[in-house]
Amino acid sequence: MFTISNGIILKGQNLIPVRENITVDDGRIIEISKDTQEGKLIDVDGAIVCPSFINGHVHIGDSIIGDEGYGLSLAEMVRPPNGVKHVALANAEDDELIEAMAQSMWDMVDSGTTHFIDYREGGIKGVKLLKEASKDIPIRPIILGRDESFYGEDPDLGKVKAAVRKLLKVADGIAPSGFGEITFEVGELIATECGRQGKISSIHVAESESNQIESLNVNNITEIAKGVKSNFSQLVHLTNPKSNDLKLVSQSNQNAVVCPRANATLNVGVAPLNKMLELGIRPLLGTDNIMLNSPNMFRELEFTNKLMSVYYKTYIDPKELVKMATTNICGFDINDVVQKSPILEDNSAEFIVLKSFSKNPYLNICNRVETKNILYTINKKVNV
Repeated sequence: MFTISNGIILKGQNLIPVRENITVDDGRIIEISKDTQEGKLIDVDGAIVCPSFINGHVHIGDSIIGDEGYGLSLAEMVRPPNGVKHVALANAEDDELIEAMAQSMWDMVDSGTTHFIDYREGGIKGVKLLKEASKDIPIRPIILGRDESFYGEDPDLGKVKAAVRKLLKVADGIAPSGFGEITFEVGELIATECGRQGKISSIHVAESESNQIESLNVNNITEIAKGVKSNFSQLVHLTNPKSNDLKLVSQSNQNAVVCPRANATLNVGVAPLNKMLELGIRPLLGTDNIMLNSPNMFRELEFTNKLMSVYYKTYIDPKELVKMATTNICGFDINDVVQKSPILEDNSAEFIVLKSFSKNPYLNICNRVETKNILYTINKKVNV
């Protein structure tokens, strides 16, 4: 048992700042108050106590090819089966993949991340490789698998259903690449089966303008509308929405994830975060392909904060940004899979203690803190 004292706690799902103490016993928060002082006392004197980060979208297998292919198009980099990423993964040895993924997970732990949602290539074997890589690391990967049977213009839906059910025995959900690679029927089948089993279904939508144009030309419907209509529980990117797309998402119960640094690196656009927030969409923030970016959420937060301000000519609330990296996950059904908790009594202890450099705790996190400024990371596998 220990008590973090004299810290400014970002409490609850809405990250309300309170100057209180927080007592932890056996991995759970047992009390938050000004008076609690049980167990070992750790005086952090005005430091920020923030929920640990969840990286909402990662391709951790990319760790083997950091910064390769810079300047290539989205399709050249990541479109299966011939993108730079997929060729590299196909040619990599298992030990090489495990070592590279483990290093990226340690990078995440060191920078305050205790959960990440991974788009896992390689079918059942790919899922097992990530589990092997993560087994001794204090981080929780939420693993979304995929299978080669998903792809093509006329897939065998019987084989797709069988592959989905086999994957869901070992994975937390299913994540095909995008509607440019699968049919609507495959997408609907995946989302339905995941929903039936209470697991995550996720898909990239509207990452590029060309994806949207292709979808409209072929099917007379946008990729985002496809994602909503097929009922995927999580839609990733939404960088290039058309007229009614964001309103459709706001009226659904689906989760959204934005990845601004990856979008910038691939030159595909800027996610309309200001519009999303106006419509009541509360997205997650992800670092996306590790071959493009480090999985450091502090870097993602700072980049997003400044990019949105200059691009949309209006300031974005830094509190909303911090929520994208922490508690926004708690408002969605997939929280049952992710099991991420805000800082509240009786919840799991999952938080980071950060040095404070300014009076605004949210800008402090987005604009000031670096990895070296993390005083403590607390979760079920890490103690002080």
